[in-house]
Amino acid sequence: MEDIGNLMQGFAVALAWKNLGFMLLGILLGVLIGVLPGLGGANGVAILLPLTFTMPPTSAIIMLSCIYWGALFGGAITSILFNIPGEPWSVATTFDGYPMAQKGRAGEALTAAFTSSFIGALFAIILITFLAPLVARFALKFGPPEYFAIQLLTFCNFVGMGRQPPIRSIASMMLGFALAAVGIDTVTGTLRMTFGSPTLLQGFDFLVAVIGLFGLGEIFLTMEEGLSFKGKSGKIDAKVVLKTWAELPRYWITSLRGCLVGCWMGITPGGATPASFMSYGMARRFSKNKDQFGDGHIEGVIAPETAAHAAGTSALLPMLTLGIPGSPTAAVLLGGLLIWGLQPGPLLFVEKKEFVWGLIASMYLGNIAGLIIVLTTVPWWAAILRIPFSIIAPVIVVFCAIGAYTVHNNMFDVAMMLVFGVVGYVFKKLKYPLAPLVLALVLGDMAETAFRQSMLLSGGSVRIFWSNPLVGSIVTLALIIFCWPFVSNVMGRMRSREPRAKSA
Repeated sequence: MEDIGNLMQGFAVALAWKNLGFMLLGILLGVLIGVLPGLGGANGVAILLPLTFTMPPTSAIIMLSCIYWGALFGGAITSILFNIPGEPWSVATTFDGYPMAQKGRAGEALTAAFTSSFIGALFAIILITFLAPLVARFALKFGPPEYFAIQLLTFCNFVGMGRQPPIRSIASMMLGFALAAVGIDTVTGTLRMTFGSPTLLQGFDFLVAVIGLFGLGEIFLTMEEGLSFKGKSGKIDAKVVLKTWAELPRYWITSLRGCLVGCWMGITPGGATPASFMSYGMARRFSKNKDQFGDGHIEGVIAPETAAHAAGTSALLPMLTLGIPGSPTAAVLLGGLLIWGLQPGPLLFVEKKEFVWGLIASMYLGNIAGLIIVLTTVPWWAAILRIPFSIIAPVIVVFCAIGAYTVHNNMFDVAMMLVFGVVGYVFKKLKYPLAPLVLALVLGDMAETAFRQSMLLSGGSVRIFWSNPLVGSIVTLALIIFCWPFVSNVMGRMRSREPRAKSA
């Protein structure tokens, strides 16, 4: 009952006229970002983060989170109408969404996608509402060993459960740790890897890095690909919406499965993209109409969209309660909280109660507003895609440069943004994941501090990480997840050799 009372107070905060205005602005900007290939939730939040520096933290995080909701909704528009995924997690939506549009059922496909996205996000928000306070209360008992164990589990999850080869994830993460170590040592106060440069005393600014890595790097890649937009027209009327809504309850098992898969992948953190593919594959496997998948089956739209939104939303749970981001966008939001002087974690629920519950309340309102906006404005967003990308790309680059400059009003940051943009472009060309790099850049200092404090407490003995059942089980699980890809690879090779030996 106390948490419900706090949620009601959160609605009072979120329903303030100023916060409502920022909420609607965030959703509109988010849908635009989701519609335009070359951007995305993490990119958009990173580019627009400097605009929130003069806002109160509650208003700023509400706007940024609503940019994320809007981007999640917007990615489905290009996937269904143009067969161009606006977001990585929208790839699975193209498998059946675009064939539906080709058959003249674009309105039905868009309605199913938006409604499924709404259901997946709502499921995850309810989970956050009731689970986050419990996790936060439990985490209040954590000391340095427990915090390092949780952070280790997060790093190992990106290696063991990532879509990329483990070696590439480790290499990306090591670069992030190296960048996070630049500046002043938080424990001893000595300088590290500044090379005599005063501008590096504070290290590499997180915001400048993510603007370059995500925003500029993606734009470079998209400009190289030379996208041209040719797609189907999209229009949704009340008759189509009501007809589709009447059909959706038939696939409630698919929706529920997508919600569960998405929440699990968002918290672990697996991510929205693998969640959407996993949900699509499971829906196809258990469906009575397997042959219709890939030819314009509505269930093939429901499954990935539900899971993607559930994963994207539930990724905020570990960020708020433990200070551990569950996705690249959550990592950017975490960086924003740190910039505003807020430390995500269990104490946030005690010291900044109105902020946390205002954010959670805005998730409910933003999800509802996002559904209404995208259902009524699809033709406008589709028309934007007729604008040549040669015009859109320079505008985005200018916004990136302005965002980087406003961090410290320093041209050095703009130069560093260009360097990180090239790094992001190279990483994407070589298919190296950026998420582990960003995660290490955000959490590197915190993980190092927790580890060194643990070593001071134990006199240099690593036994402290098995000093009680909680920290011991978390560290052991982390090591198992880290080693699992290597073990499974060895087992796969041994199995492949057995038939050869028998045939010989």
